[in-house]
Formats: sequence, structure tokens, C-alpha cells
Amino acid sequence: MADILKDIQKDLPKVISSANFEGANIVLYTDDLDFFKDNGGKIKELVNKFKKRIELRADSKLIKSQEEVEEIIKEIVPEDAGLGELLFDTQRSVLVIEAKRPGLVIGKAGSILKEIKEKTYWIPQVQRSPAIKSKITENIRAVLYQNNNTRKRFLNSVGKKIYKEWNPEKVEGWVRVSMLGGGRQVGRSCILLQTAQTKVLLDCGVNVAGRGKDKFPYLDVSEFKINELDAIILSHAHLDHSGLIPYLFKMGYRGPVYMTAPTRDIAALLALDFIGVAYKQAAAPLFSSVDVKEMVKHTICLDYHEVSDIAPDMRITFYNSGHTLGSAITHINIGNGSHNFVYCGDFKYERTKLLDRAVSNFPRVETLMIESTYGSKADVLPPRRESEEQLLAEVNATIKEKGKVLIPELGLGRAQETMLILEQAMRDGKLPKVPVYIDGMIWDINGIHTVYPDFLNSAVRREVFQDNNPFVADIFSRVGSPIERKAVIEGGPCIVLATSGMLEGGASVEYLRHFAVNKNNKICFVCYQGVGSLGRQVQDGVKTIQMSVEGKDEFIQVKLGVVTIPGLTAHAGRKELLDFANRTQPRPNRIIINHGEQSKCLDLASSIYKLHHIETNVPRNLETLRLR
Repeated sequence: MADILKDIQKDLPKVISSANFEGANIVLYTDDLDFFKDNGGKIKELVNKFKKRIELRADSKLIKSQEEVEEIIKEIVPEDAGLGELLFDTQRSVLVIEAKRPGLVIGKAGSILKEIKEKTYWIPQVQRSPAIKSKITENIRAVLYQNNNTRKRFLNSVGKKIYKEWNPEKVEGWVRVSMLGGGRQVGRSCILLQTAQTKVLLDCGVNVAGRGKDKFPYLDVSEFKINELDAIILSHAHLDHSGLIPYLFKMGYRGPVYMTAPTRDIAALLALDFIGVAYKQAAAPLFSSVDVKEMVKHTICLDYHEVSDIAPDMRITFYNSGHTLGSAITHINIGNGSHNFVYCGDFKYERTKLLDRAVSNFPRVETLMIESTYGSKADVLPPRRESEEQLLAEVNATIKEKGKVLIPELGLGRAQETMLILEQAMRDGKLPKVPVYIDGMIWDINGIHTVYPDFLNSAVRREVFQDNNPFVADIFSRVGSPIERKAVIEGGPCIVLATSGMLEGGASVEYLRHFAVNKNNKICFVCYQGVGSLGRQVQDGVKTIQMSVEGKDEFIQVKLGVVTIPGLTAHAGRKELLDFANRTQPRPNRIIINHGEQSKCLDLASSIYKLHHIETNVPRNLETLRLR
């Protein structure tokens, strides 16, 4: 069996003190300072030969002390860079520099980073300091960079597993997918991708509107064994895709979870909130904060367009899906190109105020899996500008009647989009400057958006870079306590953005309880309402709702105005889905439809087949499809 670490070191002088894996990446440590400073292009030659990411670092015996490094950085980095915390990962010789303006730390063509490396012998990495302080991001960075021996061992073990049967020759074999959740339904997305060598889970979520066993994926099937799972890939952080991943760690999974960095931070935040909601509902949570911490420790974050091996026969690349901050379409190259599977997760094929539209060009595609949340013929969404104008008109009419507007929001993505619409409208004089109250975890997720502006579209990114951050505009006020919430409820005309988006727990339910009885108030639904959720019931016109208040049942009369604005959804509408299927390059041989109510899945599949004569499949939960 080939040993890639030995093969690499054969071509190097005897100056390598150790060689390790960091996931699919290969890190060489040297105790020769001259070789570290100038390796004569040897590392570049190895990268070209082995087609792997190979990095040279100084042995921990060579690196400067933390006190010396701090002094050197103060001398080199301009003061207006806004230096924040320095995180020292001694085990890996990596230095993380936080700064308000990362570009000033990087320097022209990387000149300042290069100087830091040459003078300290650490490998410098730069991260943006958030405009809104994000406690979750700070905690995650502490988990990843402090006492890091465990993290280093984990990454090395992942690499050993990836390369244990390393063979540069072509690998071929069968490929199949099994629907453990999300088949002909919205919620509990979970797909098992299998080859003869590898088992990978694509998402593992909960159906937040489900009841009993319908809430969770089918993890009790014979082919799913947690100790045989090689990796998890998370498309984005919404609970119907990420909510059960900490539970897998509770049950003993210790392998990698691949995602983007924003998805990691938000998934951890939503998981902790999921625990809090369970306690508020007097229910035992599925997992604990310890399990969330284990998930974070085992994440491997990739940027868009970054290629990474995840198994001996599997390589992935993330692309922007346009759905939420950091959401990803995953291109999976199986068997060194013998089959290419693209898993879209949730996506938006239209530019929004927050994000660029989803990518539809890939190196190769044989099988494409797309959502169908809005896949029926009736789901042709109105133009986005028209939907934005409708929202403003509804808000204006309500404020004129001295009423309050409740917008139940998904804390991730949808809420930020609404904030941008409202902020611009008030700036342009299209809305009166009434208070906009932000309740629930939305504010914390805003903070994460300011940490990762590179994942936003160019217009918002530019505003963040120019210290004109729209998320901290003076029209927005955070509601952080029951006393503040009471003041909003008893106060004058206002707009309230609150989680959860489907009225399944969270602050939005409390606001509905108080707003519902006043016909001058209004609730605006701007995101999908799951079947069986309280949001779907209100949306469908129920006149009396039952709530549990301090352990007692309370019946509330629904007298407020109810409006649905589907054109603001972060999901692709019917036209976008057909457009995406038509424009995906290269054209796939097969399209699998998931993540939609049964009628919508079947309708979309039939239309794609009639229009493009591409084979379409609409698997039910527990069905398996052979792809190759």
C-alpha cells in the first residue's frame, strides 16, 4: 500500500522533523531555519507532482515566543488595521490575527503577512473582528485554538483515514444514495451516500414542525451504522439540515463534519438555542452543550471553490448556493471522476439584497439533486422588487392605523434580508422611521454576518468594509429580556422581527399571543411555513389558536391581519428551479428531486422531464437509488 507521507519525503533533503495530515492537507515541519526561509521551490514541485495541498511550517522549537511575536506585529502592522486578539496555536505553529481591517494586516500582495512569517517563523492567518460582538464566534475560536493537541490529533487521524488506501490510479465501483429524510417532504433532510469503500451523510436535520418519530430522520435502518460513517457534509445551518448532528456526537460519532466557517458558527448557535427551547417547553433536550462542543471540535471548514479529499474515493468542492450566509452546493467527485454528484441542499437562483445567486457551472455532473420547496406550477413567485414593495405597502398601511407588524423570521438569512429591505426603505423615505425591534437569536447571527462579509454580495460587503454596516443602523433595537419585550408589546406602532419563523416556539409566539387580538396589527409571513406548524395554521386562516401559558391552555382569537409574501423566500421558486435545471453546466444525466411536499416534487420532476428529456427521480424516505 502506498504511503503518501513517505513518498513526499523521498524527494526532500533530510530536514523534515515530522510530517502530519491536517484533514486532506499535508503539513511538513522542519527544524532547519534556512530551509524554512527558502526551500528553493521544492514544496511547489511536490504540490505539482502529488496534486495535494502541501505546506511547510517551522518546528515548534524554532518559533518565537508569544511575547516576541506580539512586539513584532505591533511594529509591522499599521495602527489603523484595528488589531484585535492574537490566537496562538502552538501545536501547529499557526498564529491567528484578528483585525478590524484584515487587508492592512495582509499588505500589498501579502507583503506584511510574509514579513510576519519571516520574522516570527509562525504561519500567520487573518480573521476579521466582528462589527457586532459575537460571543459564539469567540467561544468557537477558543475551542479550536486553545489546548490544541486534541485538534491536531483529530486532523491527523482524518488524513490517515483518507490516505490509508491512497492510490493515484483510477478508482471505480458502484455509487448509491438512500433517503433517510427529506424525501417528498420538507424537513429532516438526511441523505446517505455510499460507495463500496465510503459512507457519507449529507445533512442530518430535524423536522421542526413534526411530531413523534416524524420529527427525525430514519437512523435505525440496517445500512446506517454510526461507527461505519466516514464523514458528514453540512450544506447550511438551518435546523432541518443541521439539527441532529450534535446528537450523532452524543451517540459516539467522532469523524469529520465538512462545512463553511459561517455555517459552523451558526449551526453551533442554533443547536444551543434548540437546547434552550426544549427546556422552555419542559422537554428533555436531545443533546447537551457538550455534544455541540464536540461537533465544533470535529468540523473541517472549507471555502467556496476549495477542493478537498474526504475519503480514499471521494473529493468535494463547495459552491455558493445563495440561500443563507455560507450555504453551499456540494460537488462530489467519486472514484477519481468515475461519477460526479452535485447535492444542492437549499438554494436561491436569484441575486438578493444579501447574497449572490447560486452557482450552476461545475467541472462535471452526472447526477444532480435539487430541492422543490416551491416546485409546483402554482409556485411561480412574483418579481422580487414587487414582493419588496408589497411588504412596504403592508407595513405602511399598518403603521398608519397605529398598529404593530410581526414578521416571524428564520434567524439565519431571511431576517437579515428583511433588515436590509427595511433599512434601505427608511433611508429612502419609503417607510416612516418607526422602531424595528429584533428579538431572538437574530442579533447574534447578525454578528456572525459581520465576521464573514466575504460570503455576502458585493454591495453589502462594500458597506461593511466602509464601516457603514447596515445591520447596526440606528433604526434597529435589540430586545434581550422579558421586560424589554413587555415594553414593545405595550408601546406604540413598530415592526418586530422575531424567531422562530414557523411560530414553533421562540419569541414570535409570545408576540403573536399579544398582537393577535387587535385587528389593526398584522402578521407578515415571508418564509416557508411547514405542514402542521402553528405558522401554517395561522397562514391558512385559523381563527382560534391554542397556546400553553405557564402550564395552562389558553385560547387566543386571531383578529390581526394575516399576509403571506412568498416572493421574499430564500428558496428558489418554480421558475428559478426550472431555470437552474436548464442552465446547469454540464447537463446532468439524471436529476433527483427532494425537499418538497409530495405534489410539488412530482410536479417539478414531470416538468423537467418534459422540457429537457432528462431522467428524473422522486425517491420516498427509505428508498435507495443506484447512481452508478
